[in-house]
Amino acid sequence: MPARSLEEKIRETGSPVTMMRTSPVGAYVYPVPAEFSNWRDEQKAWRETAVLFDQSVHMTDVYFEGPDVVRLLSETGVNSFTNFTPGKAKQFVPVSHDGHVVGDAILFHLTQNRVNVVGRPPVANWLEFRARTGGYDVTVERDERSVANPRPRRTYRYQLQGPNAIRILERLNGGPLPDIRFFNMGEIAIAGRKVRALKHGMAGEPGLEFWGPSEEGPEIRAAVLEAGAEFGLRPSGFRAYATSVLEAGWIPSPMPAIYSGEAMKPYREWLPADGFEAMASLGGSFYSKNVEDYYLTPWDLGYGHVVKFDHDFIGREALEKMAGEPHRTKVTLVWNSEDVVRIFASLFGEGEPAKYLELPAAHYATLPYDRVSVGGKTAGISTYSGYNANERAWLSLAMIDERHSKPGTEVTLTWGEEGGGSPRPVVERHVQMEVRATVAPCPYSPVAREAYRV
Repeated sequence: MPARSLEEKIRETGSPVTMMRTSPVGAYVYPVPAEFSNWRDEQKAWRETAVLFDQSVHMTDVYFEGPDVVRLLSETGVNSFTNFTPGKAKQFVPVSHDGHVVGDAILFHLTQNRVNVVGRPPVANWLEFRARTGGYDVTVERDERSVANPRPRRTYRYQLQGPNAIRILERLNGGPLPDIRFFNMGEIAIAGRKVRALKHGMAGEPGLEFWGPSEEGPEIRAAVLEAGAEFGLRPSGFRAYATSVLEAGWIPSPMPAIYSGEAMKPYREWLPADGFEAMASLGGSFYSKNVEDYYLTPWDLGYGHVVKFDHDFIGREALEKMAGEPHRTKVTLVWNSEDVVRIFASLFGEGEPAKYLELPAAHYATLPYDRVSVGGKTAGISTYSGYNANERAWLSLAMIDERHSKPGTEVTLTWGEEGGGSPRPVVERHVQMEVRATVAPCPYSPVAREAYRV
């Protein structure tokens, strides 16, 4: 009889690491066209003119409503909810009982006692489990991402970003925009329709995220593209979109810290054997048989500032113990160009090649984990990597020991997997190669680092 839950699947495969290292699933799916022009110009657009991202199909939306909504969020997340009122949004970070991150998502406080959770599935799933089993007076409505949903989505969701984004939005709005602060919502007009908007964006450039009923999506998109034509607006396909995190510094998929521990066992028994957590793949040169070595803390991901001990929440005691300890620091790694060229050169001639670097985003697993070392000793983990046409460099996001995190520090990244690669069908036979890399700030984009959160 096939496994019915994540817990059963782990038992059948022997360990969560084995389960994920052998999963046939590749990178996270963005079911939009690969390119509308070419990914190089689409990358440059968010830095030089403006870009339109379509986020209508790849994220899970779950709506929680009821008198216990804020209590559910407060008792599940590390964030403070003291001033979380309708019209505000928040990057929500829940942790396990041992203080390791389950994931992150964006909370939209739509109306009194009604919240929309938007992001990859782990946070929505964990919140739904808590809502249904924790005695909360809350209803749950799911709107699955398109790859798991035979029905049309309830809403469209677009992001317009870049130095010309505000001028385009003002033209659409018929005048100056309302003063919307970072992670606050407001209302603008597009094509004669009222549209809800959030100040937030994937590339860390000026602009807004906006959404509405899905049936209005094509009309809104057409109006935005028409208004933006003279300002150099380009729509982005999934190839460029997948690399936007490299400038903004957001790590999309930390491993959910749910695969071990008795406290999480009821949740693993609740999760299906064919859901995101059970199908997620693990790839890269960082190896451990212990799944907990892949877990991350809020500080690893740059979320230490959102941890607030002004309320009781799952994992609080563990985080209080961690708070005063040394932490890894989130950084950007700039790969040595000569070593990157050496990887591509290995595709030609004799001998086993290196693991292929997919352009522009080298993501071949749901959870990418590559080893970063200094003097032959592990110093941290590199995750998402790709080519950035704005910098003409190969970049990756990484979490490394604090003592090695100063910009300019030289580290070594191991690219490729042990033993010639895993049995996963997306992994060809290859040899590992060492890549020199230089530590740089995160976010890498100066705008995202210095002017984004205003």
